[in-house]
Amino acid sequence: MDKIAFGTDGWRATLDVFTDERVRIVGEAVATYLEDEGYTDPVIVGYDARETSPGFAESLAEILAGHGFDVLLPTRDCPTPVIAYAIVDRGLSCALMVTASHNPPEYNGVKFIPEDGAPALPERTEKIVENLAEPDLLPEDEWGDIEEVDPIPNHADHAHELVDADLSDLTIVYDALYGSGQGVTDALLESAGAEVIRRRCEKDPTFGGGEPEPSPSNLQPLADAVEEHDADLGIANDGDADRIAICTPDRGYLDENLFFAAVYDYLLESDSGPAVRSVSTTFLIDRIAEANGEEVVEVPVGFKWVGKAMGETDALIGGEESGGFSIRGHIREKDGVLMALLAGAVTAAEPLDDRVDKLLKEHGEIHASKRSVACPDDQKERVLSDLEAHIPESVAGSAVANTVTLDGFKLLLEDGSWLLIRPSGTEPKLRVYGEAGSEDRLETLLDEGVDLVEPLV
Repeated sequence: MDKIAFGTDGWRATLDVFTDERVRIVGEAVATYLEDEGYTDPVIVGYDARETSPGFAESLAEILAGHGFDVLLPTRDCPTPVIAYAIVDRGLSCALMVTASHNPPEYNGVKFIPEDGAPALPERTEKIVENLAEPDLLPEDEWGDIEEVDPIPNHADHAHELVDADLSDLTIVYDALYGSGQGVTDALLESAGAEVIRRRCEKDPTFGGGEPEPSPSNLQPLADAVEEHDADLGIANDGDADRIAICTPDRGYLDENLFFAAVYDYLLESDSGPAVRSVSTTFLIDRIAEANGEEVVEVPVGFKWVGKAMGETDALIGGEESGGFSIRGHIREKDGVLMALLAGAVTAAEPLDDRVDKLLKEHGEIHASKRSVACPDDQKERVLSDLEAHIPESVAGSAVANTVTLDGFKLLLEDGSWLLIRPSGTEPKLRVYGEAGSEDRLETLLDEGVDLVEPLV
């Protein structure tokens, strides 16, 4: 049997490996973990819009009930953040979420979310992995109950409490990419008064023959629709709606770094507090924070580290360049549904393009991107070790002023640009990130970064 390996906060694999038998083994491991740690409150098991997800969720619910836990099972597919919020809202032991997020339909996965609604840290998932075993259930007369629930309305009410937005003057195009945001994110925007034009909000477990990844190439139709309808904003979610992507009238696809900066700037107009960002996310956040007398906390890539730091610092916002964000007062889990409402609020106050223009004029242009270099998982540690001995004194004509080793190697250059090389946590690849003051400068940085790491693989 192929190994069940927990990655960021759960297990994800293709359907030839992600079988009902193995899903039940994961359910057994979670149930045993909960028993060992003394949890007795109910558990919620959510699932995304994939064809196989409801069946896997029912299997997990059966295993947990077979250990005496009462289980809540949603009446429909739900975004991951809706399920995560339900844990805190209902005082539950934890959640299991059946989703492969942005991966194509031949994948599925299961996430473990603990009682605080934030991503599970490694010490928890490692304990679960240690418990992987064939199911050993109680006699049926000792099983817990399985109850159907609808967690969406309470999440929507909480979103409105956090973001008191009047969107009645806005036209927003919403693209669900056939994911679980359909009927949730669009409904939330509409309830705030926006005119919502829907795209790819139908049920289609094949995701239209693609994958529910809100990338620039996948969202060109959304950008076109914003222009066609003279809309104020375009919003998209990934497959389980924990991430957000934005299209604006002037820019089309808006870099997530710039969206992060615009939202932080907006929040600072009426509140205060530090920001938490991953090591791969723009220094524009730092410039905005400094201008407002605030600090920035830099963490490794992975929202579990963002969420952990948000709890330790009472941050106003936390986010990553991949489109995952949360704000103070909410669960410390990325939430593309809540952020859609906040994106609407930012736009209602001032067009996003205008705000971004103002920030870039005040703090300087930023251009950021990344590339990938194929690298087998079992070679990543060696390559990084070799890279440490090959850190150059300069990159693209600018001296290396400092090297940050929080997650891989981040070379801070004297001209204010930077280059980051780190291992992917989800694919057999190394990531090469860069940020610079011009597109040409960025491409040169990335070229040199790839040239630096490729010979070592």
